[in-house]
Amino acid sequence: MRDINSSVTDKLYALILAFAISVGFCVLPAGATGVRGERIATGLSRPLYVTSPVGDTDRLFIVEQHTGRIKILNLADNSINTEPFLDIDGLATGNEQGLLSLTFDPNYLMNGYFYVNLTVSSGTTEIRRYRVSNDDPNRADPASQTLVMTYNQPFPNHNGGWVAFGPDGYLYIGAGDGGSGDDPGNRAQDITNQRLGKLMRIDVNGDDFPEDQTRKYRIPSSNPFVGMEGDDEIWAYGLRNPWRCSFDRLTGDLYIGDVGQGAREEVDIQPASSTGGENYGWRVMEGNRCNFPNDATPCFDDSLVMPVLDYPHSGAPDGGFSITGGYVYRGPIAQIQGVYFFADYVSQQIWTFRYKDGLVSEFQNRTESLTPEVGTIGGISSFGEDAAGNLYITDLDGGEVFKIVCAANRAADFDSDCDVDEDDFAALAGAWQTTTDDVDWDPRFDLAEPKDGHVDIQDLAVFMDQWVEDRFVPEPEPNVVPR
Repeated sequence: MRDINSSVTDKLYALILAFAISVGFCVLPAGATGVRGERIATGLSRPLYVTSPVGDTDRLFIVEQHTGRIKILNLADNSINTEPFLDIDGLATGNEQGLLSLTFDPNYLMNGYFYVNLTVSSGTTEIRRYRVSNDDPNRADPASQTLVMTYNQPFPNHNGGWVAFGPDGYLYIGAGDGGSGDDPGNRAQDITNQRLGKLMRIDVNGDDFPEDQTRKYRIPSSNPFVGMEGDDEIWAYGLRNPWRCSFDRLTGDLYIGDVGQGAREEVDIQPASSTGGENYGWRVMEGNRCNFPNDATPCFDDSLVMPVLDYPHSGAPDGGFSITGGYVYRGPIAQIQGVYFFADYVSQQIWTFRYKDGLVSEFQNRTESLTPEVGTIGGISSFGEDAAGNLYITDLDGGEVFKIVCAANRAADFDSDCDVDEDDFAALAGAWQTTTDDVDWDPRFDLAEPKDGHVDIQDLAVFMDQWVEDRFVPEPEPNVVPR
Protein backbone atom coordinates (compact mmCIF):
# COMPACT_ATOMS: atom_id res chain seq x y z
CA MET A 1 0.00 0.00 0.00
CA ARG A 2 1.14 3.57 -0.66
CA ASP A 3 2.13 5.63 2.40
CA ILE A 4 -1.24 6.90 3.66
CA ASN A 5 0.46 9.12 6.25
CA SER A 6 1.97 11.37 3.62
CA SER A 7 1.22 15.09 3.86
CA VAL A 8 -0.79 14.90 0.62
CA THR A 9 -3.06 12.19 1.99
CA ASP A 10 -3.43 14.00 5.32
CA LYS A 11 -4.49 17.20 3.56
CA LEU A 12 -6.93 15.28 1.38
CA TYR A 13 -8.43 13.55 4.40
CA ALA A 14 -8.86 16.87 6.23
CA LEU A 15 -10.43 18.53 3.19
CA ILE A 16 -12.96 15.74 2.62
CA LEU A 17 -13.80 15.54 6.31
CA ALA A 18 -14.51 19.27 6.40
CA PHE A 19 -16.83 18.90 3.41
CA ALA A 20 -18.54 15.94 5.02
CA ILE A 21 -19.32 17.87 8.17
CA SER A 22 -20.71 20.72 6.09
CA VAL A 23 -23.30 18.40 4.48
CA GLY A 24 -24.43 16.93 7.78
CA PHE A 25 -22.15 13.92 8.00
CA CYS A 26 -21.93 14.12 11.77
CA VAL A 27 -25.42 15.49 12.37
CA LEU A 28 -28.03 13.47 10.50
CA PRO A 29 -29.00 9.96 11.63
CA ALA A 30 -27.01 7.03 10.35
CA GLY A 31 -28.45 4.12 8.46
CA ALA A 32 -31.06 5.94 6.39
CA THR A 33 -31.03 3.34 3.65
CA GLY A 34 -33.21 0.87 5.59
CA VAL A 35 -33.31 -2.93 5.56
CA ARG A 36 -35.06 -5.56 3.45
CA GLY A 37 -35.44 -9.31 3.21
CA GLU A 38 -33.31 -11.28 0.79
CA ARG A 39 -34.02 -14.91 -0.05
CA ILE A 40 -30.94 -17.06 0.42
CA ALA A 41 -32.43 -20.57 0.31
CA THR A 42 -35.44 -22.29 -1.24
CA GLY A 43 -36.74 -25.80 -1.90
CA LEU A 44 -36.62 -26.79 1.79
CA SER A 45 -39.14 -28.98 3.59
CA ARG A 46 -40.77 -27.15 6.53
CA PRO A 47 -37.70 -25.20 7.65
CA LEU A 48 -38.21 -24.48 11.32
CA TYR A 49 -35.00 -22.97 12.63
CA VAL A 50 -31.51 -21.79 11.67
CA THR A 51 -28.37 -21.30 13.72
CA SER A 52 -24.55 -21.56 13.62
CA PRO A 53 -21.82 -22.64 16.02
CA VAL A 54 -19.92 -19.91 17.85
CA GLY A 55 -17.07 -18.68 15.64
CA ASP A 56 -18.28 -20.42 12.47
CA THR A 57 -19.04 -17.54 10.09
CA ASP A 58 -19.03 -19.75 6.97
CA ARG A 59 -22.10 -21.94 7.55
CA LEU A 60 -25.75 -21.74 8.54
CA PHE A 61 -27.48 -24.89 9.81
CA ILE A 62 -31.14 -25.32 8.80
CA VAL A 63 -33.58 -27.55 10.72
CA GLU A 64 -36.34 -29.31 8.76
CA GLN A 65 -39.24 -30.19 11.03
CA HIS A 66 -40.62 -33.45 9.68
CA THR A 67 -37.82 -34.88 7.55
CA GLY A 68 -35.58 -34.68 10.62
CA ARG A 69 -32.77 -33.33 8.48
CA ILE A 70 -30.30 -30.66 9.49
CA LYS A 71 -28.90 -29.07 6.35
CA ILE A 72 -25.85 -26.85 5.86
CA LEU A 73 -26.04 -23.64 3.86
CA ASN A 74 -22.68 -22.19 2.81
CA LEU A 75 -22.84 -18.46 3.42
CA ALA A 76 -20.23 -17.59 0.80
CA ASP A 77 -22.51 -18.58 -2.10
CA ASN A 78 -25.81 -19.64 -0.46
CA SER A 79 -25.39 -23.21 -1.69
CA ILE A 80 -26.82 -26.10 0.34
CA ASN A 81 -24.75 -29.24 0.77
CA THR A 82 -26.19 -32.28 -0.99
CA GLU A 83 -25.76 -34.48 2.07
CA PRO A 84 -27.44 -33.36 5.30
CA PHE A 85 -25.41 -32.73 8.44
CA LEU A 86 -27.73 -35.14 10.28
CA ASP A 87 -30.85 -37.13 9.38
CA ILE A 88 -33.03 -38.14 12.34
CA ASP A 89 -35.85 -40.64 11.87
CA GLY A 90 -38.67 -41.86 14.12
CA LEU A 91 -40.24 -38.42 14.59
CA ALA A 92 -43.83 -37.48 15.31
CA THR A 93 -45.18 -35.44 12.41
CA GLY A 94 -48.05 -33.45 13.89
CA ASN A 95 -48.20 -29.74 13.11
CA GLU A 96 -46.36 -28.85 16.34
CA GLN A 97 -44.20 -31.97 16.53
CA GLY A 98 -40.98 -33.18 14.99
CA LEU A 99 -37.44 -31.82 15.05
CA LEU A 100 -38.05 -28.46 16.70
CA SER A 101 -34.71 -26.79 17.40
CA LEU A 102 -30.94 -27.11 17.50
CA THR A 103 -28.17 -25.52 19.53
CA PHE A 104 -24.42 -25.93 19.47
CA ASP A 105 -22.34 -26.33 22.60
CA PRO A 106 -20.45 -23.09 23.37
CA ASN A 107 -17.28 -25.19 23.06
CA TYR A 108 -18.42 -26.90 19.86
CA LEU A 109 -15.23 -26.09 17.98
CA MET A 110 -13.38 -28.09 20.65
CA ASN A 111 -15.80 -30.87 21.68
CA GLY A 112 -18.10 -31.15 18.63
CA TYR A 113 -21.28 -31.47 20.73
CA PHE A 114 -24.69 -30.15 19.72
CA TYR A 115 -28.19 -30.63 21.12
CA VAL A 116 -31.65 -31.03 19.59
CA ASN A 117 -35.19 -30.81 20.93
CA LEU A 118 -37.63 -33.20 19.23
CA THR A 119 -40.80 -35.24 19.64
CA VAL A 120 -40.52 -38.92 18.79
CA SER A 121 -43.28 -40.94 17.13
CA SER A 122 -44.90 -41.74 20.50
CA GLY A 123 -45.31 -38.00 21.13
CA THR A 124 -42.69 -37.85 23.87
CA THR A 125 -40.20 -34.97 23.97
CA GLU A 126 -36.51 -35.84 23.94
CA ILE A 127 -33.49 -33.61 24.40
CA ARG A 128 -30.58 -35.35 22.67
CA ARG A 129 -26.88 -34.72 22.30
CA TYR A 130 -24.91 -35.63 19.16
CA ARG A 131 -21.34 -35.12 18.08
CA VAL A 132 -19.81 -34.09 14.77
CA SER A 133 -17.95 -36.89 12.98
CA ASN A 134 -14.22 -37.17 13.45
CA ASP A 135 -13.35 -36.98 9.76
CA ASP A 136 -15.91 -34.61 8.19
CA PRO A 137 -16.96 -31.26 9.72
CA ASN A 138 -20.06 -31.26 7.49
CA ARG A 139 -21.40 -34.55 8.84
CA ALA A 140 -22.57 -35.51 12.31
CA ASP A 141 -22.10 -38.97 13.77
CA PRO A 142 -25.62 -40.48 14.20
CA ALA A 143 -24.17 -43.18 16.46
CA SER A 144 -23.14 -40.52 18.97
CA GLN A 145 -26.77 -40.00 20.08
CA THR A 146 -27.14 -39.55 23.84
CA LEU A 147 -30.48 -38.99 25.59
CA VAL A 148 -30.13 -36.00 27.94
CA MET A 149 -33.74 -35.52 29.08
CA THR A 150 -37.21 -36.80 28.22
CA TYR A 151 -40.74 -35.91 29.31
CA ASN A 152 -44.21 -36.93 28.23
CA GLN A 153 -46.61 -34.80 26.18
CA PRO A 154 -50.29 -35.45 26.95
CA PHE A 155 -51.43 -33.78 23.70
CA PRO A 156 -49.77 -33.25 20.31
CA ASN A 157 -49.82 -29.45 20.54
CA HIS A 158 -47.92 -26.94 22.69
CA ASN A 159 -44.66 -28.88 22.57
CA GLY A 160 -42.58 -25.70 22.85
CA GLY A 161 -39.31 -27.02 21.55
CA TRP A 162 -36.75 -24.29 22.12
CA VAL A 163 -33.30 -25.24 23.37
CA ALA A 164 -30.28 -22.93 23.67
CA PHE A 165 -27.26 -22.18 25.78
CA GLY A 166 -27.40 -19.08 27.93
CA PRO A 167 -24.55 -16.65 28.64
CA ASP A 168 -23.94 -18.65 31.84
CA GLY A 169 -23.09 -21.77 29.82
CA TYR A 170 -26.16 -23.69 30.99
CA LEU A 171 -28.66 -25.31 28.63
CA TYR A 172 -32.15 -23.76 28.65
CA ILE A 173 -35.21 -25.71 27.49
CA GLY A 174 -38.64 -24.24 26.68
CA ALA A 175 -41.62 -26.54 27.23
CA GLY A 176 -45.25 -25.78 26.40
CA ASP A 177 -48.09 -26.59 28.80
CA GLY A 178 -48.79 -29.97 27.14
CA GLY A 179 -51.70 -28.89 24.97
CA SER A 180 -55.46 -28.84 24.79
CA GLY A 181 -57.24 -25.66 25.94
CA ASP A 182 -56.97 -23.68 29.17
CA ASP A 183 -54.24 -26.05 30.38
CA PRO A 184 -56.67 -28.64 31.84
CA GLY A 185 -54.06 -30.09 34.20
CA ASN A 186 -52.92 -26.61 35.29
CA ARG A 187 -49.47 -27.90 34.41
CA ALA A 188 -47.91 -24.48 33.77
CA GLN A 189 -48.59 -23.45 37.40
CA ASP A 190 -47.63 -26.83 38.88
CA ILE A 191 -43.95 -26.77 39.89
CA THR A 192 -43.76 -30.25 41.46
CA ASN A 193 -43.05 -33.28 39.25
CA GLN A 194 -44.11 -31.26 36.22
CA ARG A 195 -41.83 -29.96 33.47
CA LEU A 196 -44.54 -28.66 31.14
CA GLY A 197 -45.23 -24.94 30.85
CA LYS A 198 -41.70 -24.23 32.04
CA LEU A 199 -38.29 -22.92 31.19
CA MET A 200 -35.72 -25.38 32.50
CA ARG A 201 -32.00 -24.84 33.08
CA ILE A 202 -29.49 -27.68 33.30
CA ASP A 203 -25.73 -28.19 33.28
CA VAL A 204 -24.78 -30.64 30.54
CA ASN A 205 -21.16 -30.82 31.74
CA GLY A 206 -21.93 -33.31 34.49
CA ASP A 207 -24.34 -36.02 35.62
CA ASP A 208 -26.18 -35.98 38.96
CA PHE A 209 -28.16 -39.09 37.98
CA PRO A 210 -25.66 -41.74 36.82
CA GLU A 211 -28.18 -44.56 37.34
CA ASP A 212 -30.93 -42.85 35.32
CA GLN A 213 -30.48 -43.21 31.56
CA THR A 214 -33.10 -40.49 30.92
CA ARG A 215 -31.36 -37.77 32.95
CA LYS A 216 -27.84 -37.04 31.80
CA TYR A 217 -27.16 -33.66 33.36
CA ARG A 218 -26.31 -31.81 36.53
CA ILE A 219 -28.60 -29.42 38.40
CA PRO A 220 -27.10 -25.91 38.74
CA SER A 221 -27.01 -25.12 42.44
CA SER A 222 -28.31 -21.61 41.72
CA ASN A 223 -31.57 -22.83 40.16
CA PRO A 224 -34.44 -21.19 42.07
CA PHE A 225 -36.14 -24.31 43.47
CA VAL A 226 -33.06 -26.20 44.62
CA GLY A 227 -33.46 -27.09 48.29
CA MET A 228 -37.16 -26.15 48.42
CA GLU A 229 -40.50 -27.26 47.01
CA GLY A 230 -40.40 -27.35 43.22
CA ASP A 231 -38.56 -29.30 40.55
CA ASP A 232 -34.86 -28.52 40.60
CA GLU A 233 -34.70 -28.21 36.80
CA ILE A 234 -37.21 -25.32 36.69
CA TRP A 235 -35.88 -21.85 35.91
CA ALA A 236 -39.23 -20.10 35.27
CA TYR A 237 -42.85 -21.17 34.82
CA GLY A 238 -46.36 -20.06 33.84
CA LEU A 239 -45.87 -20.39 30.06
CA ARG A 240 -48.43 -21.62 27.56
CA ASN A 241 -46.30 -22.39 24.52
CA PRO A 242 -42.99 -20.52 24.37
CA TRP A 243 -42.47 -20.38 20.62
CA ARG A 244 -39.04 -18.98 20.16
CA CYS A 245 -37.01 -17.53 22.95
CA SER A 246 -33.59 -15.93 22.61
CA PHE A 247 -30.79 -14.36 24.58
CA ASP A 248 -29.56 -10.92 23.60
CA ARG A 249 -25.94 -11.78 22.85
CA LEU A 250 -24.80 -8.36 24.13
CA THR A 251 -26.84 -7.86 27.33
CA GLY A 252 -27.78 -11.45 28.21
CA ASP A 253 -31.48 -10.53 28.57
CA LEU A 254 -33.87 -13.38 27.72
CA TYR A 255 -36.79 -12.64 25.35
CA ILE A 256 -39.75 -15.07 25.32
CA GLY A 257 -42.47 -15.18 22.68
CA ASP A 258 -45.38 -17.01 24.34
CA VAL A 259 -48.30 -18.11 22.15
CA GLY A 260 -51.72 -17.09 23.46
CA GLN A 261 -55.04 -18.92 23.36
CA GLY A 262 -58.08 -16.94 22.28
CA ALA A 263 -57.31 -13.27 22.75
CA ARG A 264 -53.69 -12.12 23.26
CA GLU A 265 -50.12 -12.91 22.17
CA GLU A 266 -47.22 -11.81 24.36
CA VAL A 267 -43.52 -11.02 24.68
CA ASP A 268 -41.92 -11.54 28.09
CA ILE A 269 -38.43 -10.37 29.00
CA GLN A 270 -36.28 -11.77 31.78
CA PRO A 271 -33.34 -9.46 32.56
CA ALA A 272 -29.85 -10.93 32.63
CA SER A 273 -29.70 -10.10 36.36
CA SER A 274 -32.59 -12.49 37.12
CA THR A 275 -32.05 -15.31 39.59
CA GLY A 276 -34.98 -17.24 38.11
CA GLY A 277 -38.29 -18.31 39.56
CA GLU A 278 -40.51 -15.95 37.53
CA ASN A 279 -44.16 -16.90 37.08
CA TYR A 280 -45.31 -15.56 33.69
CA GLY A 281 -48.95 -16.10 34.53
CA TRP A 282 -50.53 -18.77 32.33
CA ARG A 283 -53.25 -20.08 32.78
CA VAL A 284 -54.30 -17.32 35.18
CA MET A 285 -53.34 -14.63 32.67
CA GLU A 286 -53.25 -14.51 28.89
CA GLY A 287 -51.02 -11.55 28.14
CA ASN A 288 -52.41 -8.63 30.12
CA ARG A 289 -55.88 -10.22 30.18
CA CYS A 290 -57.43 -12.17 33.05
CA ASN A 291 -58.00 -15.65 31.61
CA PHE A 292 -58.87 -17.95 34.51
CA PRO A 293 -60.15 -15.99 37.52
CA ASN A 294 -60.93 -19.10 39.56
CA ASP A 295 -57.33 -20.24 40.03
CA ALA A 296 -55.69 -20.19 43.45
CA THR A 297 -53.53 -17.30 42.28
CA PRO A 298 -55.75 -14.30 41.46
CA CYS A 299 -55.46 -12.39 38.22
CA PHE A 300 -52.96 -9.50 38.26
CA ASP A 301 -51.41 -10.85 41.46
CA ASP A 302 -48.10 -9.23 42.37
CA SER A 303 -46.40 -12.62 42.09
CA LEU A 304 -47.11 -12.73 38.34
CA VAL A 305 -44.71 -11.19 35.82
CA MET A 306 -46.64 -9.28 33.15
CA PRO A 307 -45.47 -9.17 29.52
CA VAL A 308 -43.61 -6.12 28.24
CA LEU A 309 -45.84 -6.21 25.15
CA ASP A 310 -48.96 -8.05 24.07
CA TYR A 311 -51.17 -7.71 21.01
CA PRO A 312 -54.73 -8.72 20.14
CA HIS A 313 -56.11 -11.57 18.09
CA SER A 314 -56.99 -9.56 15.00
CA GLY A 315 -55.77 -9.20 11.47
CA ALA A 316 -52.89 -7.27 9.97
CA PRO A 317 -51.28 -4.85 10.49
CA ASP A 318 -51.74 -4.57 14.26
CA GLY A 319 -52.58 -8.08 15.38
CA GLY A 320 -52.32 -11.79 14.76
CA PHE A 321 -53.04 -15.20 16.27
CA SER A 322 -49.74 -17.00 16.93
CA ILE A 323 -46.57 -15.20 17.92
CA THR A 324 -43.14 -16.18 16.64
CA GLY A 325 -40.56 -14.81 19.03
CA GLY A 326 -37.34 -13.45 17.58
CA TYR A 327 -33.99 -11.89 18.40
CA VAL A 328 -32.38 -8.63 19.35
CA TYR A 329 -30.31 -7.70 16.32
CA ARG A 330 -26.55 -7.63 16.98
CA GLY A 331 -25.21 -8.01 13.44
CA PRO A 332 -23.30 -5.54 11.24
CA ILE A 333 -26.21 -3.22 10.34
CA ALA A 334 -25.74 -0.17 12.56
CA GLN A 335 -29.24 1.29 12.34
CA ILE A 336 -30.99 -1.75 13.84
CA GLN A 337 -28.48 -2.53 16.59
CA GLY A 338 -30.45 -3.38 19.74
CA VAL A 339 -33.77 -3.75 17.90
CA TYR A 340 -35.90 -6.81 18.75
CA PHE A 341 -37.52 -8.52 15.75
CA PHE A 342 -40.59 -10.76 16.16
CA ALA A 343 -43.55 -11.83 14.02
CA ASP A 344 -46.94 -13.49 13.85
CA TYR A 345 -47.23 -16.81 12.03
CA VAL A 346 -50.88 -16.34 10.98
CA SER A 347 -51.12 -12.64 10.07
CA GLN A 348 -47.56 -12.76 8.61
CA GLN A 349 -46.64 -9.44 10.19
CA ILE A 350 -43.11 -8.58 11.32
CA TRP A 351 -42.61 -6.00 14.06
CA THR A 352 -39.71 -4.50 15.98
CA PHE A 353 -39.15 -2.55 19.17
CA ARG A 354 -36.40 -1.47 21.52
CA TYR A 355 -36.42 -2.38 25.20
CA LYS A 356 -34.52 -0.47 27.85
CA ASP A 357 -34.99 0.11 31.57
CA GLY A 358 -38.31 -1.72 31.56
CA LEU A 359 -39.80 0.32 28.72
CA VAL A 360 -40.71 -0.56 25.12
CA SER A 361 -40.05 2.14 22.52
CA GLU A 362 -39.73 2.65 18.75
CA PHE A 363 -42.34 0.03 17.88
CA GLN A 364 -42.52 -0.44 14.09
CA ASN A 365 -44.27 -2.68 11.61
CA ARG A 366 -41.50 -3.90 9.28
CA THR A 367 -43.58 -6.22 7.10
CA GLU A 368 -43.65 -4.08 3.97
CA SER A 369 -40.08 -2.85 4.22
CA LEU A 370 -38.76 -6.42 4.54
CA THR A 371 -40.61 -7.62 1.42
CA PRO A 372 -38.00 -9.41 -0.71
CA GLU A 373 -37.47 -8.91 -4.43
CA VAL A 374 -37.69 -12.70 -4.90
CA GLY A 375 -39.93 -15.01 -2.89
CA THR A 376 -42.53 -14.23 -0.23
CA ILE A 377 -42.01 -14.14 3.52
CA GLY A 378 -44.97 -16.05 4.94
CA GLY A 379 -45.53 -18.83 7.45
CA ILE A 380 -42.86 -17.29 9.70
CA SER A 381 -41.86 -20.25 11.86
CA SER A 382 -38.72 -18.77 13.38
CA PHE A 383 -35.94 -16.24 13.35
CA GLY A 384 -32.31 -17.26 13.77
CA GLU A 385 -28.79 -15.88 14.02
CA ASP A 386 -25.48 -16.83 12.46
CA ALA A 387 -22.16 -16.51 14.25
CA ALA A 388 -21.71 -12.91 13.09
CA GLY A 389 -25.13 -11.85 14.41
CA ASN A 390 -26.89 -11.61 11.05
CA LEU A 391 -30.61 -12.30 11.38
CA TYR A 392 -32.63 -14.79 9.31
CA ILE A 393 -36.32 -15.67 8.87
CA THR A 394 -37.62 -19.16 8.09
CA ASP A 395 -40.77 -19.63 5.99
CA LEU A 396 -42.31 -22.95 7.02
CA ASP A 397 -44.94 -23.05 4.29
CA GLY A 398 -42.83 -21.81 1.38
CA GLY A 399 -39.68 -23.75 2.24
CA GLU A 400 -37.53 -20.61 2.16
CA VAL A 401 -34.97 -18.83 4.30
CA PHE A 402 -34.51 -15.06 4.18
CA LYS A 403 -31.73 -12.81 5.48
CA ILE A 404 -32.21 -9.26 6.74
CA VAL A 405 -29.88 -7.09 4.66
CA CYS A 406 -29.40 -3.48 3.63
CA ALA A 407 -32.23 -2.16 1.46
CA ALA A 408 -29.77 -0.45 -0.85
CA ASN A 409 -26.65 -2.31 -1.90
CA ARG A 410 -24.26 0.64 -1.92
CA ALA A 411 -20.78 -0.13 -3.18
CA ALA A 412 -19.28 2.45 -0.80
CA ASP A 413 -20.76 0.68 2.25
CA PHE A 414 -17.56 -1.28 2.74
CA ASP A 415 -18.45 -2.63 6.20
CA SER A 416 -22.02 -3.64 5.23
CA ASP A 417 -23.66 -1.69 8.04
CA CYS A 418 -26.31 -0.13 5.75
CA ASP A 419 -24.75 3.31 5.97
CA VAL A 420 -22.00 5.06 4.03
CA ASP A 421 -20.27 6.79 6.92
CA GLU A 422 -16.99 7.78 8.55
CA ASP A 423 -15.85 4.18 8.93
CA ASP A 424 -16.19 3.62 5.19
CA PHE A 425 -14.40 6.89 4.53
CA ALA A 426 -11.51 5.80 6.73
CA ALA A 427 -11.29 2.55 4.77
CA LEU A 428 -11.22 4.44 1.47
CA ALA A 429 -8.57 6.82 2.78
CA GLY A 430 -6.47 3.85 3.80
CA ALA A 431 -6.56 2.54 0.23
CA TRP A 432 -6.02 5.94 -1.39
CA GLN A 433 -3.89 5.86 -4.57
CA THR A 434 -3.34 2.10 -4.43
CA THR A 435 -3.28 0.24 -7.74
CA THR A 436 -3.54 -3.33 -8.96
CA ASP A 437 0.25 -3.54 -8.72
CA ASP A 438 0.16 -3.20 -4.92
CA VAL A 439 0.34 -6.37 -2.87
CA ASP A 440 -2.63 -5.28 -0.73
CA TRP A 441 -4.84 -4.10 -3.59
CA ASP A 442 -8.56 -4.33 -2.78
CA PRO A 443 -10.95 -3.98 -5.76
CA ARG A 444 -13.82 -2.87 -3.49
CA PHE A 445 -12.40 0.65 -3.43
CA ASP A 446 -12.22 0.97 -7.22
CA LEU A 447 -15.75 2.41 -7.30
CA ALA A 448 -15.93 4.36 -10.55
CA GLU A 449 -17.02 2.85 -13.84
CA PRO A 450 -15.24 1.75 -15.92
CA LYS A 451 -12.79 0.19 -13.47
CA ASP A 452 -9.29 1.60 -13.96
CA GLY A 453 -7.33 -0.36 -11.33
CA HIS A 454 -6.52 2.80 -9.37
CA VAL A 455 -8.15 4.28 -6.23
CA ASP A 456 -8.27 7.95 -7.15
CA ILE A 457 -10.40 11.07 -7.41
CA GLN A 458 -13.02 9.35 -9.62
CA ASP A 459 -13.62 6.78 -6.90
CA LEU A 460 -13.77 9.53 -4.29
CA ALA A 461 -16.50 11.26 -6.32
CA VAL A 462 -18.61 8.08 -6.34
CA PHE A 463 -18.08 7.69 -2.62
CA MET A 464 -19.17 11.27 -1.91
CA ASP A 465 -22.33 10.88 -4.01
CA GLN A 466 -23.37 7.83 -1.99
CA TRP A 467 -22.34 9.51 1.25
CA VAL A 468 -24.53 12.55 0.65
CA GLU A 469 -27.40 10.42 -0.62
CA ASP A 470 -27.43 8.41 2.59
CA ARG A 471 -27.59 11.58 4.68
CA PHE A 472 -30.89 12.78 3.25
CA VAL A 473 -33.17 9.72 3.10
CA PRO A 474 -35.85 10.05 5.82
CA GLU A 475 -36.38 7.20 8.26
CA PRO A 476 -39.87 5.70 8.77
CA GLU A 477 -41.99 6.97 11.61
CA PRO A 478 -42.52 4.48 14.45
CA ASN A 479 -46.02 3.17 15.12
CA VAL A 480 -47.90 3.08 18.39
CA VAL A 481 -47.13 0.09 20.64
CA PRO A 482 -50.19 -2.23 20.62
CA ARG A 483 -52.04 -2.91 23.83
